[in-house]
Amino acid sequence: MITIPYLTALTTYFSYGLLFAFGQFRDFFRKIFDWWYASNLQGYAPICLGLEDFYIRRLYVRIQDCFGRPISSAPDAWFDVVERYSNDSNKTLKRTDKINRCLNLGSYNYLGFAASDEYCTPRVIDSLNRFSASTCSTRVDGGTTTLHKELEECVANFVGKPAAIVFGMGYVTNSAILPVLIGKGGLIISDSLNHNSIVNGARGSGATVRVFQHNTPSHLEKVLRDQIAEGQPRTHRPWKRIIVVVEGIYSMEGELCKLPEIVAICKKYKAYVYLDEAHSIGAVGKSGRGVCELLGVDTADVDIMMGTFTKSFGSCGGYIAGSKELVQYLKYTCPHLSCSSICNISITTSCTANYICNKGAQKLARIRENSNFFRSELQKMGFEVLGDNDSPVMPIMLYNPAKIPAFSRECLKQNVAVVTVAFPATPLLLARARICISASHTKEDLLKALEVISQVGDLVGIKYFPAEPKKQQQQQQEGKDTIKLE
Repeated sequence: MITIPYLTALTTYFSYGLLFAFGQFRDFFRKIFDWWYASNLQGYAPICLGLEDFYIRRLYVRIQDCFGRPISSAPDAWFDVVERYSNDSNKTLKRTDKINRCLNLGSYNYLGFAASDEYCTPRVIDSLNRFSASTCSTRVDGGTTTLHKELEECVANFVGKPAAIVFGMGYVTNSAILPVLIGKGGLIISDSLNHNSIVNGARGSGATVRVFQHNTPSHLEKVLRDQIAEGQPRTHRPWKRIIVVVEGIYSMEGELCKLPEIVAICKKYKAYVYLDEAHSIGAVGKSGRGVCELLGVDTADVDIMMGTFTKSFGSCGGYIAGSKELVQYLKYTCPHLSCSSICNISITTSCTANYICNKGAQKLARIRENSNFFRSELQKMGFEVLGDNDSPVMPIMLYNPAKIPAFSRECLKQNVAVVTVAFPATPLLLARARICISASHTKEDLLKALEVISQVGDLVGIKYFPAEPKKQQQQQQEGKDTIKLE
């Protein structure tokens, strides 16, 4: 749990209060001037109304140039960011012909497969020549190719499950599968910081949803015990099915799931475990097999394993791995199989990336070294960095709304592209910059990024902790070098 310094919380509330007050003041005069114009609604209720619309108009639009920046190259360690400008106070942004070559610290390209790769790229081109880009059909009709079967076998072998099924979109894998697995009379217990795709899937299932404190096994056990004792609402009958949903790496926090403790609790209370490994599969573990391998959990103890190909594997789509009975059931009942099947290029990319994860330990070692080095250096500089070691996701806390655009724009001026995240993706007070490290980053890239982030951090004022003295840093580095020589 994040503990916000009192002064930081006070100034953040004050900043949002000012923005809200001036926004309401401008809206008041806007209503007065709107009286002079005839309404075009003609009896229709306005679609955009309320606090959400107010937040977009008066807060988000002011800094929308920090989000959705278009790129014109592959998302490698360095990529081309297209310059934009606005003549109406950021209400509309227009692209220019100018591009900036920037260091990429925002993409999920953890293993570097999204760019040209000596092993993947030739095989993708070959599959394009053989199968075309799309099947132009659904999986249940004529949209299943030999590549689909090959990928499903590859995924099942890689994650250590008897069978797997693949989908064309990672988000839909969660939102479409959960309503198939559980319905009315069932209970979903979800981590409070689970991804929005899980939230939407749980809501759409019709099951009762309960939330436990983020990554807190003791509270999970309390919720489980209370719900089992109480039973279903009104009738108090036993639950038909209980599923506990967690993530391997939480994408906004960079934290690893406390999977061993959660699995032990679920075994005790006979609840199923649903593990979302979108950000952990391929990125952590000795051979890239995710948090189960990293934390020493037997995959047989995880009932449903979900993952995506959009991060470590540099492709698109998602998968569900589990028992043969589960996968067969999903093939008959999942509505998403009636949509267009995952394209053949994505399948080939995923298959080859999967193969390299089996064979190439170099990329996995590099992403681990890069992540731990970068996190350690940021903490030494005095930044508040969330997450655990080995995680390639490292949020830097910004808090104040004025620091969101300031940090993003100043980094971009020095050719470092970062992703800033604010409400509603995070709680109102917990705005942050989310750094994603890749195996394609060299040591020089990381040192360049650290230099720029340190300068911008001093300028913006986001070093909330005292920096480690340089002499102490040098002594630690010399000690590490001595150990390596020995």
